[in-house]
Amino acid sequence: MNADATENGVVTIASAQGAGATADKLEALIRARGLMLFARIDFSGDAARAGLAMPPSQLLVFGNPQAGTPLMQAVPTAALDLPLKVLAWEDADGRAWLSYNATEYVRARHGLDADLMKPVSGVAALAEAAAG
Repeated sequence: MNADATENGVVTIASAQGAGATADKLEALIRARGLMLFARIDFSGDAARAGLAMPPSQLLVFGNPQAGTPLMQAVPTAALDLPLKVLAWEDADGRAWLSYNATEYVRARHGLDADLMKPVSGVAALAEAAAG
């Protein structure tokens, strides 16, 4: 895995702790920055309740309406990629990762102005902080 998002827009970085601990740290960082946590989806927990097994995997959906709303007003389809999402997951070897959509990918996908993207471009720094 690497942080190269040129092919599909997904940035993936290694985490120093397990997926659950990484998701906990990310949630704490989100709240500390005054962002709204809209949802935390525990895919592996849901799978277990359905009698299925999968490595730990949790998706955090978060943002700031003051940052995201202007993007959705400019191009309504931006709502397909907003609010921001970061996936904390573990591979079959138990290594933890964080994955998210690259800001440039979202900008290009929806034809958004680069200046409008600045308020949401902090997702990379947030993921890096959670991974460390």
